[in-house]
Order: sequence, then structure tokens, then C-alpha cells
Amino acid sequence: MKLLLLVAAVVLALPAQASQQFNVPSAPGVTLAVMEVGQHRGKRPILLVHGARVSSKASFDLPVAGGSLAADLAARGFDVYTLDVRGYGASTRLAEMESAPTAGAALVRTNTAVEDIDAAVDFVRQRSGGMKVALLGWATGGQWAGHYATLHSPKLSAIVMLNSLYRGASAHPLIGRGTGLEDKERPGAFNRAACGNYRVSDAASTLGAWDRTLGEDKDSARDPAVAKAYVEAALDSDSTSRQREPRSFRAPCGAMEDSFYLATGRQLWDASLITAPVLAIAGEKDFWSRPEDMHNLQADLVHAAAVRMVRIPNATHFLHLERPARGRAQLIDEVDSFVPR
Repeated sequence: MKLLLLVAAVVLALPAQASQQFNVPSAPGVTLAVMEVGQHRGKRPILLVHGARVSSKASFDLPVAGGSLAADLAARGFDVYTLDVRGYGASTRLAEMESAPTAGAALVRTNTAVEDIDAAVDFVRQRSGGMKVALLGWATGGQWAGHYATLHSPKLSAIVMLNSLYRGASAHPLIGRGTGLEDKERPGAFNRAACGNYRVSDAASTLGAWDRTLGEDKDSARDPAVAKAYVEAALDSDSTSRQREPRSFRAPCGAMEDSFYLATGRQLWDASLITAPVLAIAGEKDFWSRPEDMHNLQADLVHAAAVRMVRIPNATHFLHLERPARGRAQLIDEVDSFVPR
């Protein structure tokens, strides 16, 4: 286990659970924001990893009822931590992100995210007396978590992949072939100009895909207060958001490049190398993962200590931020029952 230097800790007050932010070193010049949510018990540690665009606060710990998966898992007895990968949230922003976006190489691809996850896992293990850590990743975070587990399964008590891609060649209307993410001059290649080295997102684009999935069913599926807090937390995650009109936050594009290749059938990592237990959960109405991804993942998990595949009826990509009956309650129950005590 690498020696990790605890740089700082900041205590913040939240409605139901106290939070403490730790600044954890990763690569040279990179510091990661790792937040502990709830009481530190020294047992059942779990690390939550965000996806391609929105950092951990907005993803997992909104200060409104029904908006904090982190707090709800803490209430089940977990020691809960969240991670901002470099380029996101309160972690180190890369120097390239201080200038306008370019069509250069996409920043923070999977190998970089895996390096940061390893630093965070080692920190949590150090804080937990060397215990194994459960790793939960949402969307691209699940893809990163799976790749990480192929390299470091002995450090993990379980991996939970929520609405994540793995491998599939079927049509993906959002990010697959024929979409704006494919280079028209080089079929099958990622279109760098479509995302740039990083991208900015405003309030409207942050809610766009979620709103389109829910259609006219928005308020019955999600609490409007959660949607509002989600947007506010996403914008507040970037100290430069008020420098642009409308307000917007930055996110690296490496996750989008890797996701494009996964969506078009390329194998970026091999699940047969995972030996830790794996729980994969997908919403029936998820716009990101496909049944094909779940099927191929299950087929490849030949050495995992345990495998459970769950498809939640009527649930969407954002099921952990929607009302309990729309899949949120089942997600929490599944994680609680699967991760070893």
C-alpha cells in the first residue's frame, strides 16, 4: 500500500450527515478531493465514483431529502467516501483546462482515472485499518471501476457498476456510430472536435438527457428539489462557472472518447481478470448502458468471487436521484445486501 499524505481536512455541515473533505495526493502535482460522508465507524468502507460530466457532490451528496446516496448508505452502516477524479470538482484541474477548449487529445482517459481511484482506495484503506473497500461507479465511473478491478481486485470487497457500458456493437443513438462523436472522415474513430480536450455544460444541458428520458412524467419520477439541487451543485463544482454566460462547468472529454469506443464494440478492459465480487445494476430506461453490455459483462466475469446482475424496471440513468419507487430504494437495498459486512 502506498504511503499517502493527508494534506488537509475540512468539516462541512449537511442536514443529515457530517462531511469531511480530505485532499489526497495522486500523480505529481495532482491532489484529489475525497469526501467522507457520515460517521467514521471503521467498517464497510465504500468509495463512490462519479461519471463523465458531473462531479461527486452533484452525483451522490445533494443537501436535499432523497438527493444523497452517500448519506443513505451511511445510514445503512457504511463508511462512505466520494471521489472527484482529477479535472472534476474540487480535485486538481489540469493546466489545459485553464485555456479555451481545443480539438486536442481528450483529457483524463480511463488509465488516468484508474490512477486516481487507486490513490483514493489506498487512502480509504489506510483510514480503515487496511480493510478492503467496496467501489461503486455510476455510468463512466462504473467503467473506470471495472477497469480498476482488473488490476487491483485484492484491494476490493466488491465492485458495483451502475448503468455502465462494457462492450457492445448494437446501435447506440447517443454516442455510437453515426452520432456526432464519430469522425466522418475516419469511420469508427472518435471525433475530437465533437467534445474537445474538455467541454463546458450549462444548466439546460445538465438536465437535458434526464428531462428527455422522463418526458411528461418528471415530477412523479423525481423531486423537483433534487433536480434543482443537482444543477446548482454541478455549477458550483467549478470555481470558474460564473466567468461564463450562461454559467457553466468544465469536464474533461477522455471519458467520452472511451465511452464511444465501448459503445461501438471495442474491448478496453477484460472482466475475466476481476476476482472481486461484482454487482451490476442497470435501469430499464437507461440511455447509456444496454442489455448487451450487461450480457457480455456477465459472460466475461468467469473469475469473480460472486456475480449479480440486476435490471430495475422503469428505472432511468438517474435512478439514484429519483423517487424511491423508481428504483432508488432497490438500488440501496441491493448494495447493502451485496457488499460483505
